Amino acid sequence: MSMNDTPEIGPVIQRERKARHLTLEQLAARSGVSKSMLSQIERSEANPTFAVLWSLTQALKIDFTDLIAGGVAHRQANPIELVPVAHTPEIKSPDGAWKLRILSPPALAGRMEWYDVEIAPKGRLESAPHAPGTFEHLTARSEGLVVETEQGRQELGEGETARYRADVVHKILNGGAEAAHALMVVLYE
Repeated sequence: MSMNDTPEIGPVIQRERKARHLTLEQLAARSGVSKSMLSQIERSEANPTFAVLWSLTQALKIDFTDLIAGGVAHRQANPIELVPVAHTPEIKSPDGAWKLRILSPPALAGRMEWYDVEIAPKGRLESAPHAPGTFEHLTARSEGLVVETEQGRQELGEGETARYRADVVHKILNGGAEAAHALMVVLYE
């Protein structure tokens, strides 16, 4: 391909979709790009925007540069997905009382989520009620954590797990003098 040639994107998208045994409908659902637009792209009848191409590369788990270069070097997809620390999303309280690292994949949001929890000394993580039927499972990786809901209070020792309704106001407190750590799993009904 010379510097002036337009990359053949359609055939690459189609080849990568078929290599993953995806139908047009399945790739449309994963990418948010309509089935008719996908079909036009694969037949090289449409000139997709950068945003559309980005959505497709993310859905197919291919590098954007591979797409533009004419295809993914025929390499096997890694059967183990690795998320680098720098790509692990974090939520921090404005006052520095707590930090949540989101460990679950985005596709599971609203069904099942898991977090690495860090609460500063004497800090608290307060939550409004989640959707009806939601439960949290908090496993303490250090001493000092306490779970409180309107239904009770429970202190946790290192390694212990508290399971509680999260469809009510609830909070996790760190009564210790050191930062407290836990793993939290949230299950939505």
